[in-house]
Amino acid sequence: MGLDMYLTAKQYLWSHRPEVNHLRKDVAQLLGVEDYVAKEVSFDILYWRKANAIHQWFVDNVQGGNDDCKEYFMDSAKLDELVELCNHALLNRDVNLLEPAAGFFFGSTEKDEYYWNEIERTRNELSKILTNPAAVNWEFYYQSSW
Repeated sequence: MGLDMYLTAKQYLWSHRPEVNHLRKDVAQLLGVEDYVAKEVSFDILYWRKANAIHQWFVDNVQGGNDDCKEYFMDSAKLDELVELCNHALLNRDVNLLEPAAGFFFGSTEKDEYYWNEIERTRNELSKILTNPAAVNWEFYYQSSW
């Protein structure tokens, strides 16, 4: 057991977007359910394990302080904020910007090499995701499990 964290990107295949109508049909056909309509596709785009400082940021800035393992929507601007915060923390080695969350399954609250590696990985992976041209059509969701 432990703190598992997931960032999901979803793209809705709305019927009023003609450029995705073929996708709705292709997905239904691929799954053998041609009589039904595919509404969305989702991708697990980032996973963390016991990155409790990143988790605490999501709890405080996306989940309204509720650490309840529910799925929460956020726009890409919110993820941009996290990238900038990680970047600032890394450039200034500022240990006060991203405080680790304590919890029985959350791992260490030390600001050690693992802490800095997760901040750097978060910055790098989110930067890659947010600069992907396809991301303009994605909706982002965060969910944790512990």
